[in-house]
Amino acid sequence: MSVDVAMIPAAKPEIGADERAAVERVMLSGMLAQGPEVAAFEAEFSSVVAGRECIAVNSGTSALHMAFIAGGIKPGDEVIVPSFTFAATANSVALAGGTPVFADIEADYFCLDPASVEASITARTRAIMPVHLYGHPAAMRELSAIADKHGLLLFEDAAQAHAASLDGIPVGAWGVTGSFSFYPTKNMTSGEGGMVSTGDASVARMVRLLRNQGMEKRYENEVVGFNTRMTDIHAAIGRVQLGKLAGWTAKRQANAEFLNANISGVITPKVAPGAVHVWHQYTIRVPGHDRDAFAAALAERGVGSGVYYPIPNHRLPSYQRTLDLPTTEQVAKECLSLPVYPSLTQADLERIVAAVNDTAAAGA
Repeated sequence: MSVDVAMIPAAKPEIGADERAAVERVMLSGMLAQGPEVAAFEAEFSSVVAGRECIAVNSGTSALHMAFIAGGIKPGDEVIVPSFTFAATANSVALAGGTPVFADIEADYFCLDPASVEASITARTRAIMPVHLYGHPAAMRELSAIADKHGLLLFEDAAQAHAASLDGIPVGAWGVTGSFSFYPTKNMTSGEGGMVSTGDASVARMVRLLRNQGMEKRYENEVVGFNTRMTDIHAAIGRVQLGKLAGWTAKRQANAEFLNANISGVITPKVAPGAVHVWHQYTIRVPGHDRDAFAAALAERGVGSGVYYPIPNHRLPSYQRTLDLPTTEQVAKECLSLPVYPSLTQADLERIVAAVNDTAAAGA
């Protein structure tokens, strides 16, 4: 039976007067394309990635794409990635001319399983790209060791993990590059946009060339490039959001702590030793239940949820590969993401807990 209460949405972008004022400031300036706001945003975001150089682009997918080309991925190169992720992860490899090779994940953290990565290496393997999924850092200690052992490049898909870290090292500061997304539902947004972080000056320069038709100086096109620039409007929004990120992250962490302490009857998410989880998603697993029926039962009680990702990349029509990835297949059937965003009230959190616990007990 449905209840007459307002729905708690699965995600809720935080956009307020400060963001609107920033957009108005840029509009009044008359400089709307890539300009001083973008440069300032790049400099300020550097603090999130241990001082690495940052290059802003128009989307998280563009960040991944530009990073692979600038980082040296060539046609025929294999890049090991998880299958349990958004399709942009594998697509960016293919768009750069490489071949995505899908490995399995760890059930506890939803990130690349180092043992599966090691087993996936061939003579054509050029790189590994973990995804810091749902805001939890991947097993970077082990993956870095594997990359070093085999002479491979290490890239990071940090689209969902702004300010996450492992052993005190932020995501985006481990690999050749880190790629972030500022899509509206991310932990911070610029409306749309992305960022590449790197400690390699030559890679940084190539990303800057690639995003701007292959040129640093107007009409002096050095390489065949793209138009993946970020606008000053988007950068201005991003700068405001960046200033709020630390507070929002602390609230997400507190919300997740409350949910972990009070939810029962399902598998709640874990945090690895040494990891700082930023909770882009709070993702439970519901083994023994029909996941879609479980989500529908929550909706009946006014609690929204999301399924990320029901079809692993290797089974998408765009890839269609027959692989043995048992953990990926299992979690793809069981995962359900609950609201965890900063504006949730205590009453919202208690409603979420009650809805989940009751639905689990009812055997949905």
